[in-house]
Amino acid sequence: MDDIIDARGLMCPLPVLKLGKVLRSTPKGTVVTIWADDPIAVIDIPHFCAQSGNRLISQTEAETHQIYVVEHR
Repeated sequence: MDDIIDARGLMCPLPVLKLGKVLRSTPKGTVVTIWADDPIAVIDIPHFCAQSGNRLISQTEAETHQIYVVEHR
């Protein structure tokens, strides 16, 4: 089962820090889903993926939060 990070209620930079910590502890190829409701996450998470070399598979809006799916590369 893929990892799910619930970062709802956390503000910048905590969602990205939690994502980075999980990715560092998982093997390459692992897919991680992160839920965030910080408005800045729509900028921070894609930027983090681009800078760290991980792949942002998808970014979608739920009713109360965003859902990001990231592959560890």
